[in-house]
Amino acid sequence: MGPMEVREQGRYHDGHQDGLEPLQPLDVAACESVDALVRAMARTSFGGRKTGEAADVLEAMVRDPDCTVVLTLSGAMTIAKMGLVISEMIDRGMVQVIVSTGALVAHGLIEGAGNLHFKHDPRRSDLDNYRDGYNRVYDTLELEANLDDCEAILRAVLAEVDPGEVLCSSRIHELIGAWLLEHRPGRGILQSAYQKKVPVFAPAFTDSELGLDLALYNRERRRDGFPPHPFDPYLDLEYYMALGCAAHKLGVFTIGGGVPRNWAQEIGPMVELLHARGLVATPAARRFHYGVRICPEPVHWGGLSGCTYREGVSWGKFVPAEEGGLTAEVPADATIAWPLVVRAVLERLERDPPPPKRPTPPVKRGVLWT
Repeated sequence: MGPMEVREQGRYHDGHQDGLEPLQPLDVAACESVDALVRAMARTSFGGRKTGEAADVLEAMVRDPDCTVVLTLSGAMTIAKMGLVISEMIDRGMVQVIVSTGALVAHGLIEGAGNLHFKHDPRRSDLDNYRDGYNRVYDTLELEANLDDCEAILRAVLAEVDPGEVLCSSRIHELIGAWLLEHRPGRGILQSAYQKKVPVFAPAFTDSELGLDLALYNRERRRDGFPPHPFDPYLDLEYYMALGCAAHKLGVFTIGGGVPRNWAQEIGPMVELLHARGLVATPAARRFHYGVRICPEPVHWGGLSGCTYREGVSWGKFVPAEEGGLTAEVPADATIAWPLVVRAVLERLERDPPPPKRPTPPVKRGVLWT
């Protein structure tokens, strides 16, 4: 008997007999907390369901005592005032490593140093903004005076560094975090990262205010007859590799995409290549067991932001669902979905604290993983 004959005789399935999960109307009046709202959204459709699923996966990776969580960040999230969301994730032990755009870190530094960002007045032209020292990012303004303060902070930090020390982005961020805690008491990403010993990598460091400030500083040193501060981005790569390979299990929580997303996920292919070339003694597949991505970009735009986790499986970057991999992807504006996901998980952790993370072997910057 063919499928059409079954339908004609009214032999329809009811969903339950095939193990399908029924959906439920979203009763916002019955939701007494953010967690309750997000859990209810998980039983709806479209972006609401994805947001609820993302909270479940984030909770799973945070609760897994073997999982080292990597937070990757791109987009204007700190200018968009999401900086304290990042700080909260660090402070609560939800992430152990951060990979970010340099710009996002720099604008977060500005916020953490006590400076302000402003709402753009659409009545003002961008030429007026330029003349008055207002740099527009979508609907928000970064003040040129803030960038000058960022440069002054970096100069104060570098003045205390041994000129012979080879720098990298994670080391510079570490130094700035320590300086801010001493000289600009307050809450910020780099302060939290320094206190919790969470390294902050910016693979495209030169594409940032801090990167340009370091270039200016070194040019001045050359002009004045002093050697420039050496900078080696491969110190970051090797340090991140060592951290990832020391981890018992890996999870990634991604906002947007771009260089941070891809750089963080290169650990899988890199380990395979190192082993194939006989450059490491122990073969160890370094794939992510967990993944959450919040990004509105579709895959057909061709950018790294649109790369799906299923596509990442083909590169050896993720454990497939068939082998226990757990992922969720939310096609939404991060400034809407991200706070909901984090707050929901925080409420769950407050009710039922997770077990402590299982210690990993100590890793030092500048020491190759073997």
